[in-house]
Amino acid sequence: MSALSTLNPAVGRPSVDDWPFRTRVLCTLGAVAVLHLVALGLWGLGSLGGSVPLAIGLVITCYLTGVKHSYDWDHIAAIDNSTRRFVGQGKRPASVGLAFSMGHSSVVILAGILVVLGATFVSSFISEGTAANTTLGIIGGTVSGVFLLLIGLYNAGACAHSWRLRRRVRDGYAVGEEDLHAQGLVSRVMAKPLARVQRPRNIFTLGFLFGLGFDTASTISLLVLTVSASVAGVSGWTLLSLPFFFAAGMCLCDSLNGLAVLRMYRSAWRDPARKLGFNTAITGLSAAAALFISVITLGGVLNTAFGLSDPVTSWLANVDLGDAGLLLIAALLVVWGGFALVRKARRA
Repeated sequence: MSALSTLNPAVGRPSVDDWPFRTRVLCTLGAVAVLHLVALGLWGLGSLGGSVPLAIGLVITCYLTGVKHSYDWDHIAAIDNSTRRFVGQGKRPASVGLAFSMGHSSVVILAGILVVLGATFVSSFISEGTAANTTLGIIGGTVSGVFLLLIGLYNAGACAHSWRLRRRVRDGYAVGEEDLHAQGLVSRVMAKPLARVQRPRNIFTLGFLFGLGFDTASTISLLVLTVSASVAGVSGWTLLSLPFFFAAGMCLCDSLNGLAVLRMYRSAWRDPARKLGFNTAITGLSAAAALFISVITLGGVLNTAFGLSDPVTSWLANVDLGDAGLLLIAALLVVWGGFALVRKARRA
């Protein structure tokens, strides 16, 4: 029975999610390495035609732009909260960050390829104010806002459950690993809408839909359009490599972020009784971030979709959370480091 339980019923082979954790981590990092090699290969083909200094500058710009975008608050919140939910279900996902980033990157890569191939209709998708751009922005914003709202509420329920357990521990209640799994009305209700998100690979679709707002694709596509229109001598191969460099930088940082938060949450499961405070704080912080971003995102969607002019949704539509992800990462590290110092002090 145990052997059959590890088989994928659709194909009769072991599922990727049943591979050893170290193997899954190596596969995740290997996929990121392959993406870097593809980008370098395309750039190498383009460099054969000259303009190497200019090409290097473009490559570095695109790569760093991808790295920067990986620290947008919606990326951090989606990866962090998804990982928290998987860990709460007793799973040990290794590729949440990669799956989300690859889905997001596929929009960038597809747009970049179409631009290089001369598909002029792409400009209607990336030009702000056009009907196509507005429609895709509404779709992407709605999906990201609703998902962050649902998973934020789910993790908020888990945070409340951990807080109640912490109070019971003070009264002498013995806490086991099973007690940390999300329970309560909120978690049960939110689990149903999130039922389709059962594996890290399901996050790929979410990442793709998140990217339909063309916030990332516009960055790279407009750069490619500018280069292809104004700079003579830059080969098509070099232009084609730019979206891949953007995606490589974003996937690397998102993958590392996913593995880092996985370790953070797994550490709360090794000693449930002593780490309930940490589990409560880190889960509450992540849930609050997801709910905060969902309100801003959905407010902006409502403002755009219905042409509202009220001060609240107008303000929400103009909020830029591009650099706020770094604040969230810093807050998570402060909580993690603080509890580590307290634990070390108690052992001394």
